[in-house]
Amino acid sequence: MQKRVNMLGERQPASPVSPNETSMTYASTGVNYDAMDPLKRLAQLRARATSGNLERFDMKEVEASRGESAYVWEEQDGYRAFVIEGLGTKNKVADETRKITGRTYYDAIAQDTVAMIVNDLIVVGADPQAVNAYFAVGNSDWFADEERSRDLVEGWAKATNMAGAVWGGGETPTLKGIIEPDTIDLSGSAIGIVKPKERLTLGDKLTRGDAIFLVESSGIHANGLTLVRAIASRLPDGYATLLSDGKSYGESLLTPTYIYAGLIRDLFEAGIDIHYMVNITGHGWRKLMRANRDLSYIIDKVPEPQPVFRFIQEQSGNDDAEMYGNFNMGAGFAIFMPEAGVPLAQQIAMDNYGLNTGKAGNVENGQRQVIIRQKSLAYKGEVLGVR
Repeated sequence: MQKRVNMLGERQPASPVSPNETSMTYASTGVNYDAMDPLKRLAQLRARATSGNLERFDMKEVEASRGESAYVWEEQDGYRAFVIEGLGTKNKVADETRKITGRTYYDAIAQDTVAMIVNDLIVVGADPQAVNAYFAVGNSDWFADEERSRDLVEGWAKATNMAGAVWGGGETPTLKGIIEPDTIDLSGSAIGIVKPKERLTLGDKLTRGDAIFLVESSGIHANGLTLVRAIASRLPDGYATLLSDGKSYGESLLTPTYIYAGLIRDLFEAGIDIHYMVNITGHGWRKLMRANRDLSYIIDKVPEPQPVFRFIQEQSGNDDAEMYGNFNMGAGFAIFMPEAGVPLAQQIAMDNYGLNTGKAGNVENGQRQVIIRQKSLAYKGEVLGVR
């Protein structure tokens, strides 16, 4: 049970949300996908109208990539994929936890940011080539903290190496009046190549019987931090609150996100026939049905979530539908492949990266939906409006 210190210095259990209290959902903290997704779809429609400009370069858009995590176009030697992504608000957790431990954690959240970028790029079968950084601040004095700045730069370089890419450059704007003066907005972009072209994975290869192969997450990764920050604000000990595994809430949240680029590269090289991939971030396990196909994704086995997820659920009062609909719940990446490829994929993941993996279920014919039998949950296709 989570502990907190009372005025006498004794450890007391942290109180969960009582049945009479209103639960703290992701949408109630200001992140409402129902409000954001229509804009995304509108932007896709307007963006599609510009695709003809690629013809100037003897290139062609891969229209099926619209609505995927990365945009893809065809060149002579392969496909190219491009993505831009951001960290979100996880740096706010780092800033507060630093007051407790003295660590900046900016090496870790640099890895988080690169992971958010690269893990979205690889889902289409792309091998990351170049990553660029965007470090925007509200006041240029932010960079005067040498330890924090050094940790950020070193962490970014290390994470780019982990992805097997080059750090090409970036931008460091000062946006006074737009960004708070004591914080930073971390984001970036990446380009990658799909070569040979047969490695392109946009969902057209998905078929009945495919195994849903889940790769463990390191924890919360970088999604849902607005909600978890709201929880911290009402805990007596805030980010210093201890979880059931003895780690503090803040440090648990700041466990760096896994970068899966090397794993996917190795699976391709080993001849694994990958049919589709999903980076499980926003929209949680609903992302499993991201492919534009009328198929059902039946989950028979779910991994045990890390203690931080149990704590978030307890403190927010959310049910399983809300948690699995917004968080990765212990599974950071999904790979869809023929059943025969699962044993070799598991061996590569463990031997090369120490990652726990496993078959969670299968793809079946039927309406577009995700069914998690172990939790008695069903997400219909209309709750994932990203196209």
